[in-house]
Amino acid sequence: MIYSTASKLQRGTRVIAALFIALGILTLAFIADWVTQARRRPVTPDRGRPDAERVAVGFFANFFDALGIGSFATSTTYFRLRKMVKDELIPGTLNVGYCLPTITQAFLGITLIAVEPPTLVLMIAAAVLGSWVGAGVVSRMPKRAIQIGMGVALLAAAGFLFAKLTGLMPSADAGTLGLHGPLLALGLAGSFFLGAIMPLGIGYYAPCMILVALLGMNPLAAFPIMMGACAFLMPVASMKFVRAGRYSLRTAVGMAIGGVFGSALALIVVKSLNLRVVMWLVTVVVIYTGVSLLLAASREQAAGPQAAAASAE
Repeated sequence: MIYSTASKLQRGTRVIAALFIALGILTLAFIADWVTQARRRPVTPDRGRPDAERVAVGFFANFFDALGIGSFATSTTYFRLRKMVKDELIPGTLNVGYCLPTITQAFLGITLIAVEPPTLVLMIAAAVLGSWVGAGVVSRMPKRAIQIGMGVALLAAAGFLFAKLTGLMPSADAGTLGLHGPLLALGLAGSFFLGAIMPLGIGYYAPCMILVALLGMNPLAAFPIMMGACAFLMPVASMKFVRAGRYSLRTAVGMAIGGVFGSALALIVVKSLNLRVVMWLVTVVVIYTGVSLLLAASREQAAGPQAAAASAE
């Protein structure tokens, strides 16, 4: 029994080491490509040194991003309010600027928060595969219908979490650190689906939190899973924007610098949080995300007739 346990620990260590090596290679490839393309393309918009405001945006956005709240929506709102980045450059700026902070979250999250290696690696792989499939298939599905479905589902799931926290429903203890058998199959299917709808602009973090909680895992386990999945997805997407020069260079650099420190600080906070506090955080984040999706669907419905009228004119 002792030898069996030791063997499992060694296999788990090797799996995590292999995951870190793969992520490290991907990170170096992204940095090298970013630096090379920035030097080759003198026409890349907004060249120059980042200022304190851009660094601060990255710090605060990624601090809350590492807590599961997300960074894209808040950053987009600030950019448009301050007229800091042109609208057509915002998607690329967000992806490029928050790539390294997301990778930082993955390295620290996997190191600081325990999850059984097979569950961690398989759920990350399922999300990456889902994103690859979703880019070509799911992205052609009606976005508004998916937004409404996900919004309602997240609010319903948040209701279950609220009931557990308030004692209206019996609640399990801390939960497991891994999935096995049918629960693992459900987890992989869920992670694949969440990865598939990412091309539609629906985030992975909050739905992953709810998926992990409903499958009976420790809510903290969601952090390395969701961060690891996005860390493998973002460099690939970011390279496309870098090569096309469709981003603000100095804004992205500032966001990356501030975001790395913001992510590190947030994960230290998460690691020290009481489990019940984490559960409340997850509930609030999921409610926020669910409401955001429903509001986005409502805006798209309102914009539809206007766009049709403009096209007819």
